[in-house]
Amino acid sequence: MKPCISQATTMDAATEADLKAYGRGGWSLVELWLTKVEDYLREHSVADLRGLLDENGLSPAAAAGQGGLLLARGAERAAHWDLFRRRLALLQELRTPVLVVAVDFHRAPTEEDYPLAAASLAEAGALAGGHGVRIALEFQRGASFCASLDTTLALIEQCGSPHVGVCLDLFHYYTGPSKFEDLAYLTRENLAWVQLCDLAATPRELAGDADRILPGEGDFQIAPILDHLGAIGYDGPVSLEVLNPSLWAAPVDRVADFGHQATVRALGRWCEAGDVGGPSGPGGR
Repeated sequence: MKPCISQATTMDAATEADLKAYGRGGWSLVELWLTKVEDYLREHSVADLRGLLDENGLSPAAAAGQGGLLLARGAERAAHWDLFRRRLALLQELRTPVLVVAVDFHRAPTEEDYPLAAASLAEAGALAGGHGVRIALEFQRGASFCASLDTTLALIEQCGSPHVGVCLDLFHYYTGPSKFEDLAYLTRENLAWVQLCDLAATPRELAGDADRILPGEGDFQIAPILDHLGAIGYDGPVSLEVLNPSLWAAPVDRVADFGHQATVRALGRWCEAGDVGGPSGPGGR
């Protein structure tokens, strides 16, 4: 498996600053945070961004931050899907193969919502596939529907698109209603993306994104999850996503360095040797 870092882990740093820090910190893969990228592109070109990535030995393995695709209607739906199309064009230009899409069920679902969500997801998958992008649907522990891994995988199967898989975020997995046996439904084909963090000294019912910490510093049983992913043949990126304001306030080079060390340690024997160096080392170009 390949260590990757999400820009959400250094949310307060400017894109130019955090990409440079990632390169110095030994990373070779990055999960772009779309609103940060879009802020950067207000004053720079896509070619500038591509050059910045190349200069720091980074490849964009995924992008995140898209929502509103499953249940929105009318003008709200049109706005979300217009943004979705623009982002797909950007990801195609950046050669970014995965888009993490959050579920948008924030009210009690009805029976009508299930087929609507499946149809919308199939439509989104077809559009993404046309741009060379795969959707990774992320379940949310606080959502009223698609709060668990098994429900999300069932929706993905119902949509029937080869361009849609699941995003396994360990925070939502461990703090939500998912069960260990749900992992049995994961396959190499339906697992599109993995996000990594930890949690300590916080009741899971009360945990929020700000309570995420670096892997290995908390209570999550990470190794059994990674062992299962390895057993099904997953060898893709595992992205460090720690939306913790304390990390955002820390020097970005320190976060990149410590985060890389923690991720490599967490991956253990599953960490591919060619992905642990910096831009001038074995993981660079």
